[in-house]
Amino acid sequence: MDVLYQKPVFDEWVILSLKTGGANVAFYSGMRPEEFVNELHADSAMLYAAMDGRHYEIGDFEFVQEAKGTRFDACIRVGAETYVICNNTCGTISDLRADPRWREAQKPFVELTEKFRSDPLV
Repeated sequence: MDVLYQKPVFDEWVILSLKTGGANVAFYSGMRPEEFVNELHADSAMLYAAMDGRHYEIGDFEFVQEAKGTRFDACIRVGAETYVICNNTCGTISDLRADPRWREAQKPFVELTEKFRSDPLV
């Protein structure tokens, strides 16, 4: 994505397991590892609101158009209880989409969703 967009699309990637009783961070890549867990609830609020009441199959994804800063921009359901969370801490999905390079840059994202659809994370 970054190569096609010619700059980072998502500078924060998380694999999050949502089990009864809470969330477990299985993997984190980003610039704020110490703060991430403490801010998880607040940063996920807009994304969870967008997902509320909807059923997601493995490989389905969600974008939040105006999530700014550390608020999560996107997620992909990658397993029965597992999601990949993607974030651009410098802008919003609306900002990314305003750039004509977004059209090509989103193709690897969709390809990734299809890979998880055919081979879920366990």
